[in-house]
Amino acid sequence: MNDLIKLFGKGAWLLKGAVLVEDADKKSVPQLSEELRAAGLELPEKPSFDKKSAARGTIAAKIIAEHNASGTGDDYRLRFDSLASHDITYVGIIQTALASGMKKFPVPYVMTNCHNSLCAVGGTINEDDHLFGLSAAKKFGGEFVPAHLAVIHSYVREMMSGCGRMILGSDSHTRYGALGTMGVGEGGPELVKQLVGRTYDLPRADVAAVYLTGAPKPGVGPQDVALAIIGAVFKNGFVKNKVMEFVGPGVSKLPVDFRCGVDVMTTETACWSSVWRTDEKVEEYFNIHGRPDAYKRLDPDDAAWYDAAIVVELDKIKPMVALPFHPSCVYTIDELSANPHEILEKVEEDARRKLENPKLDLGLTEKIDENGKIHVDQGIIAGCSGGTFDNVVAAAQIMKGRSTGSGEFALSIYPGSQPAMLALTNNGSIADLIEAGAVVKTAFCGPCFGAGDTPANRGFSIRHTTRNFPNREGSKPGEGQISSVALMDARSIAATAANGGVLTSAERYGELLHEMPYSFCGDIYKKKVFQGYGKGDDDVELIYGPNIKPWPKVWPLAENLLLMMASVITDPVTTTDELIPSGETSSLRSNPIKLAQFALSRKDPLYVKRAKEAEQLDIARREAVEKGKPLPCEVKKLFEIAGVSGAAGETMIGSLIFAVKPGDGSAREQAASSQKVLGGQANIAEEYATKRYRSNLINWGMIPFIADKGDRDKFETEQWVFIPGIRKAVAGGEDKVEAQLIGKDGAKKKITLAMPGLSEDDRAVILAGCLMNHYANE
Repeated sequence: MNDLIKLFGKGAWLLKGAVLVEDADKKSVPQLSEELRAAGLELPEKPSFDKKSAARGTIAAKIIAEHNASGTGDDYRLRFDSLASHDITYVGIIQTALASGMKKFPVPYVMTNCHNSLCAVGGTINEDDHLFGLSAAKKFGGEFVPAHLAVIHSYVREMMSGCGRMILGSDSHTRYGALGTMGVGEGGPELVKQLVGRTYDLPRADVAAVYLTGAPKPGVGPQDVALAIIGAVFKNGFVKNKVMEFVGPGVSKLPVDFRCGVDVMTTETACWSSVWRTDEKVEEYFNIHGRPDAYKRLDPDDAAWYDAAIVVELDKIKPMVALPFHPSCVYTIDELSANPHEILEKVEEDARRKLENPKLDLGLTEKIDENGKIHVDQGIIAGCSGGTFDNVVAAAQIMKGRSTGSGEFALSIYPGSQPAMLALTNNGSIADLIEAGAVVKTAFCGPCFGAGDTPANRGFSIRHTTRNFPNREGSKPGEGQISSVALMDARSIAATAANGGVLTSAERYGELLHEMPYSFCGDIYKKKVFQGYGKGDDDVELIYGPNIKPWPKVWPLAENLLLMMASVITDPVTTTDELIPSGETSSLRSNPIKLAQFALSRKDPLYVKRAKEAEQLDIARREAVEKGKPLPCEVKKLFEIAGVSGAAGETMIGSLIFAVKPGDGSAREQAASSQKVLGGQANIAEEYATKRYRSNLINWGMIPFIADKGDRDKFETEQWVFIPGIRKAVAGGEDKVEAQLIGKDGAKKKITLAMPGLSEDDRAVILAGCLMNHYANE
């Protein structure tokens, strides 16, 4: 695997957009000139080779400069061209924005309905949310895409992207870089800031070149390229919080749909955003979609400096598979087929350790027959990554005249939008798939987030979707249900289906694959999408269903904090799915208190009980203070054990969690807000997996503490953490505080908790208790 991808950690020069030179400051200008001449190019005129100025010559830097209100390249204060949300997030965003003073949508804001569209869980509540979204679009001037019409990212690519634009979305896979659009996925409060006229703030992000050469072999698809990159860079954090900029001669060898398929998966590298150079193929894409003005040529300067670089030789990429439980658990299909027992036994052992249940059995090794072949129970091609036109065409070409069989194996196809569905119907692809036994369904994100096509217990599903985290397929280990998902490209999924459910590389059917012309019918959207930007109507009333509830009252940060350690998680990485489950639980997204009851439910089922115990103590404390009564006995005793002094009103009781590296995965703010609703006031981590999760914590008034790795063993569930003077420290710009850990036996240990990188605005939000309070105070 290591020979597939090369990493340049010390940076690189890209010269004339064609020649990548690692660590060029060690080479003389004549040497560089010779390398260029060998490529048939000349050295740029008067090259300065000043890295700081050349770093402004990347595509990303030029786009950011056009959107940056700070006037400096070292700090970003970004204003986005448009916003996008789906039905798990837009109700909470609009509720928060209203509480923060929003009157109208100041930029185009599209709301799609692709996540809980098909879930009946909770009765009317999903469609109630959709009616709320439509009424909000009418009132505030938004764009509303009805259920089943398009998944969020397919719609944004087709209708909102544009070269040089920036789009902020409340979904982690907000990636439109292949169309020259920098997409950023964040939690809802970051969209709220845009809706009330504020900026998106962060320090300068490094830019990593992804230098593509060659062309993919027949049978290799975008998921294969993406998984190879993810496997090379996720675990070492090579591009964490960076921009991935795709350049090099290999870009033009890829169809636009192929580029989009690679691009949308960059989220799984933990990067911040992405962008690609654009060319005539992108221009043709926008022409087909009736938006020729959205195109312009994007290229880096003749001498551009990148903080890091990744070299991908496309012709060396093989069909890949990402085994449970992460897109970075990558093997070639050939490697897995040659060593099935060894690899699957390791996966099962890792799963038992991760799920902390030695009795759970994935049953993967039982899928290996006497000939060493691996049998799969289900194949899914869906959503923003799998359901593209080219992917479904390729699957149909492999399946044409073949059969999925009448046994356990089943194949489901979800095209990403109705325009794509129509084009696939018109060219015969849908007919070929249906005749082969595949089930073709409408646009829906369910198989990607655990709300559709859930496999049987101990089932094994292969999917061209974005994630294979634990329970993303919909199983419930706490109830004895467990199944597994491996990520693969649509081509190899179809090859597996054509081979009777035996895991098969698409290279076997490579000669069947060829490009087909793509058409787009925009009338579908013209007839069904509510287009209201700039046409808000104050007289429209928002439609509230019975499950749509406002945020509960949030208190400002107290002088001191006394927090119960409600959960201790020592996994190398903790996903947001583990912090708040996806799937049918997300039907409760508009009812913060009900949703919070499921926080950590699949990772630590006792978390909610512990957090509530601490919350009830604070309710009792606050009641006593407000009524001028003595503290309840249990609160008084806790204060005595902790050594709390001063007025009872100065010390808030609450909870927190420790996790080694929390926040990988979804941008859903509920991972933080559900903790806050239960009285959570902080997280302690050794590092945060993503910028977006840390931002979610801050926007909900929770302090993102960092602990030294050597202190990990000091943390225990149900111990208390006393942090005196925390408000003064936050307000005073301190970057660390001293705290005490108080064990169940009353024993105390001192610990230092760091608060690095908190901006002045971050501190103001934390002091106010949350973003809503901060804006209300202003």
